Amino acid sequence: MDQRTPPRRTRAAPKPRRSFLSRFLGGLFLWGFAAALLALLLLLVAVWMAASSLPGYRELMKSPQGQSVVIRASDGTELVTVGPSFGRWLSYREIPPHMIAAMIAVEDRRFHWHPGVDPIGIARSFVVNQRAGRTVQGASTITQQLARNLFLTNARTYDRKLKEAVLAMALERTFTKEAILELYLNRVYFGGGAYGIDAASRKFFGHSAESLSLAEAAIIAGLVKAPSRYAPTADPEQARARGAVVLATMQDAGKLSPAAAAAADLASVRFAVDRTQGDVRYFTDWVLAQLETLTDEAVQPLEVTTTLVPAHQAAAEAAVRTRLPPGAQGAIVAMTTKGEVTAMVGGRDYASSTYNRATVARRQPGSAFKLFVYLAALEDGMKPDDTLVDEPVSFGNWSPKNSDGRFRGTVTLREAFALSINTVAAQLAMRVGTDAVAGMARRLGITTPIDRRPAMALGASEVTLMELTSAYAVVANEGADVRPFGIRKITTADGDLLYLREEEGSRVLLAPHVAAYASQLLAAAVETGTGRAAQIGRPLAGKTGTTSSNKDGWFIGFTPELVAGVWIGRDDAKAVPGLAGGRAPAQVFAAFMSSALSGVPVSQLNTDVAEGVFGLEPDAEVYGLAEEPAPAPPPGGSTAPAPPPPLSEGWLDEAISGAPGEPPPST
Repeated sequence: MDQRTPPRRTRAAPKPRRSFLSRFLGGLFLWGFAAALLALLLLLVAVWMAASSLPGYRELMKSPQGQSVVIRASDGTELVTVGPSFGRWLSYREIPPHMIAAMIAVEDRRFHWHPGVDPIGIARSFVVNQRAGRTVQGASTITQQLARNLFLTNARTYDRKLKEAVLAMALERTFTKEAILELYLNRVYFGGGAYGIDAASRKFFGHSAESLSLAEAAIIAGLVKAPSRYAPTADPEQARARGAVVLATMQDAGKLSPAAAAAADLASVRFAVDRTQGDVRYFTDWVLAQLETLTDEAVQPLEVTTTLVPAHQAAAEAAVRTRLPPGAQGAIVAMTTKGEVTAMVGGRDYASSTYNRATVARRQPGSAFKLFVYLAALEDGMKPDDTLVDEPVSFGNWSPKNSDGRFRGTVTLREAFALSINTVAAQLAMRVGTDAVAGMARRLGITTPIDRRPAMALGASEVTLMELTSAYAVVANEGADVRPFGIRKITTADGDLLYLREEEGSRVLLAPHVAAYASQLLAAAVETGTGRAAQIGRPLAGKTGTTSSNKDGWFIGFTPELVAGVWIGRDDAKAVPGLAGGRAPAQVFAAFMSSALSGVPVSQLNTDVAEGVFGLEPDAEVYGLAEEPAPAPPPGGSTAPAPPPPLSEGWLDEAISGAPGEPPPST
């Protein structure tokens, strides 16, 4: 018998203890997974409950959410009512395929595979918005937009977005993709009161959506992003430009061949015009484009009270109708020094062309731009009675010439401005620097690109009539800024207040003495210079502008009560025989102002430069004029005020932003 000792059992080595970090991360993962699973379960329950309570398809077809808007003048007079319009319901098979392709390409490229929300689109928009530091890109799918249009409001809240996502997935669970597209294309808002592609096609093109061309479909698809901004009734050229973006997007998405995209002629698209309204539609279209930025209400009927004065509007329409040269277009915009737009005409006849030349068209202002040159010189320390020599000058390869071919020798700034002498304006621009002139234009509200070459002194850069008129209004407002606006108040039809424009504190853009000196120059241009045809028998300031070959004519002017700008020219930029700022534009201005100011008491322009403005009065510190002590009076006891010192950038920074020492933004 074997007496050997059995082998001893060895105990297993203990497992190493996991670190706290490892245990924490593991627990965090498990809890996170459990939370995600619970959230998914809750989402599925919410989607199931929403889907089970959705109305039937026929019920959704019967429940459009349209909104009527009544636009009123400042005195309560109704100007226009924009009501919802719904065309014929088109089945999916009746909708042109290129209309469907355009909408999918521009609004929801992954429409055919996502479940109602697009995770890739959400992630992309999150990254883009984080990089931009603000919301610049959305991620709503077509189904989400449909859910919002059918059941929700446009309120920008997380609660609304969550409901929108749940309803979108419920719609996808209940209806086919084709049914969702059919609902969407027959219910989405396209601007101008048109809901659905058939209503939009009839309103903008005058025919049913069944016969939409590719170019027309691209324009309609481009409207969804911002109906008020891109609608042809607001800006036909902007609508065409947006259509071009849609065609390029279709091509990029593989929905359109390069040859088909090239064949889609957007320029040949002709827009239908509502001939039941007058020229006030230029103003009401401009106002309607601003609604979506002032209120989120998209269901209740709205009442919009504007700044338009019916007597001013009637005067503007009559002046354009009776005094434009043959074959020319014309535009007028008038405003108070508070920025209230009281009249607007954007063309000879709204029924013939809805293009608003008062707010959209960019044209060279000619000598009307010289205001910024002289303002920069006045701010640099010059005065109206200082002199320069009107003589041949050259700046590089550029040698400015006067319009009459004459040189007058020594002239004051007042005389040079009144007679619109080009050589003096060019010398002043070179003296203060073209950057200073461009900065002055930017400061007074010109947002269009500004050429910095020497010829900019004579108005080589393009501007809009609205911006140039509001810049002149700053001088009329004694140097305080003027921001044009057309809406005073928005209420529901039941009287609930949605928006009320509040009085805003004005920023000081020009020192009072600079504004007063500029008013002296502008008054001289009307009294003895190129603007004599604008005289209306009361104190008036203004400036003419004429571009080369008589392509554009301008007159911008003001009384203490009203500022108005006039532009005349052709849309194709061809010459208008005999056109000059001192002729037809000045005459249109005079006709308008004479009528608009009929019965208004005469008041004087602010052209006086008070002695105290240069002294150590309390207000002087506000404008930065007290930084240097006034020089001691010379022997003999003369107490005449010292000339104003040149204004520093520090003054400008402090006056505009309250942040001395920061450089102004580059232009």
